[in-house]
Amino acid sequence: MCRNLSTYALVFLFLALSGLIFLLRNIHTVENWNCHTISALYQIQSRIQSSFIPVGLPTFYNNRTFCAHLGQKPSPEDELEQRYLLDSIAWPGPPPHSAPTALRQTSDPVHSLFAILPTKGGREWHVGDQLEALVQMHDFQGRPKRYGGDFLLARLHSPELGAGVAGKVLDHGNGFYSALFPLLWVGSAQVDITLVHSSEAVAVLRRLREERPDRVFFKSLFRLGFLSETTVCNMCLPPDQQPLCNYTDLYTGEPWYCYKPKMLSCDTRINHAKGGYLKHLITNKEALLFQSGVNIKVRIHASGPDKINVLPPRKDKVEVESSSIKPEPIKLEPSGYYYEDSWRPLGGITMRQFNESSAITQCLKNKVINMYGDSTVRQWFEYLIAFVPELKEFNLHSPKNVGPFMAVDSIHNILLKYRCHGPPIRFSTVMSSELRYISNELDGLTGGPNTVVVLSIWAHFSTFPVEVYIRRLRHIRRALVRLLDRAPGTLVVIRSANLQALDQEVSLYNSDWYSLQLDKVLRAMFKGMSVLLVDAWQMTSAHHLPHALHPPPAIVKNMIDMLLSYVCPGKKKTQQK
Repeated sequence: MCRNLSTYALVFLFLALSGLIFLLRNIHTVENWNCHTISALYQIQSRIQSSFIPVGLPTFYNNRTFCAHLGQKPSPEDELEQRYLLDSIAWPGPPPHSAPTALRQTSDPVHSLFAILPTKGGREWHVGDQLEALVQMHDFQGRPKRYGGDFLLARLHSPELGAGVAGKVLDHGNGFYSALFPLLWVGSAQVDITLVHSSEAVAVLRRLREERPDRVFFKSLFRLGFLSETTVCNMCLPPDQQPLCNYTDLYTGEPWYCYKPKMLSCDTRINHAKGGYLKHLITNKEALLFQSGVNIKVRIHASGPDKINVLPPRKDKVEVESSSIKPEPIKLEPSGYYYEDSWRPLGGITMRQFNESSAITQCLKNKVINMYGDSTVRQWFEYLIAFVPELKEFNLHSPKNVGPFMAVDSIHNILLKYRCHGPPIRFSTVMSSELRYISNELDGLTGGPNTVVVLSIWAHFSTFPVEVYIRRLRHIRRALVRLLDRAPGTLVVIRSANLQALDQEVSLYNSDWYSLQLDKVLRAMFKGMSVLLVDAWQMTSAHHLPHALHPPPAIVKNMIDMLLSYVCPGKKKTQQK
């Protein structure tokens, strides 16, 4: 018996020693396996939680001030300016307290029509005259509309001449609209009128903007060792749902919140990312108002000729008035027009053509160019480093399409930088340490005659009430005032919003109507300041190429030429043809 026990003890001891030796030899593998296993389990848990995020998102109160008034309370002067700005972009809509309209009673571009109005006395059109087209909207039953609020685009163009200019649309509030155009070139000119959204669709967009700022949601990853959690973030999260992490910026007071992780602290946040887009925001009846090829960006046909022939300017300078249902003259002030596919700015500015990379290099020599904003200005950064071989991108190991990015030409002493703006930014993943507000970045610049600042901030604010955008621009404006006070020679260029391709889904989040409203606010808030504008709105509206969030190269080339013409201005000369 004892002999058998001794044998078992020896076997057990041998097995124990073998296991210990194996464990010691593979301890790192086992530790890694355990860590990966636990991490994988938490990732699976996070994915399960994430898959339920859209369902568990908070229901927002139907109160436009819920998001807008988070953060620092505006001063009386700021509130007064905000009221003025909101009044300036007020949009007419269907009659108040009217029942939801059936599709057949809404604006139909196919049944609608426009007519070019003759000049007084039936005389010819000359360069310097003003052309007017009268638009009458009808519904799907062919009946005239009796109220306004439709979103129309107007363009006068000549494919043969590579010419185009954006028109000004006036809403008469009774189903009639006037499209006004300056005549800027000799030769043929064709009128295009496009229905972007019906007045009924605009009413839906306006309601979504005020009531559903959560329709694009964000998320952040929190991590400590092998523990990780993902939670929902946004500019406004109802505090009665669950505890919040407050990431309000200490300098600007710009609010940002995430739901607090269950197991980790708020200071373990490592990144920021777009979470996704909420679905089922509108009823089936409302969805009929957003149909590609039916009532989203569909052209309206002319009831007669849609072309005219423009003659050279009159020698006698006799003023010719066009007939109009509004007799008061409307002053048209387009920022420019295309001729031979080249943008011709108006207002005394001369645009140079930078067709060779050497010309760009010479213009930017000894310059530091700081680009801040969304992907529409990142597109400019990408254009420059692709077109100018001397600009070598420095690898900062930044995520693709996110940044920050930097390019250097050490021979010509050029530094080109891009950084995205702070939340709400809908990029894939931005590290928390790289989340910067433009106003704070501007405060860190020395500035001076060799410093160029380029800003573009609009596309990611379309889902929020306009007050949110006003507040952000106000912080940027104050930072620019401080920058220009300490370094008056600093050149500041702002890129406006632009038109883009629309379908039903894009319309609910990034409609051109949202962009137009923000663009009007931006122009008003920076008016009178020592800043220059690249009018991307008119440059995309006047061009014959299809609209795109990131405009095609031919348009971007004109934008870059405009930017560089500000940096290196040429001699003034007459631009009219």
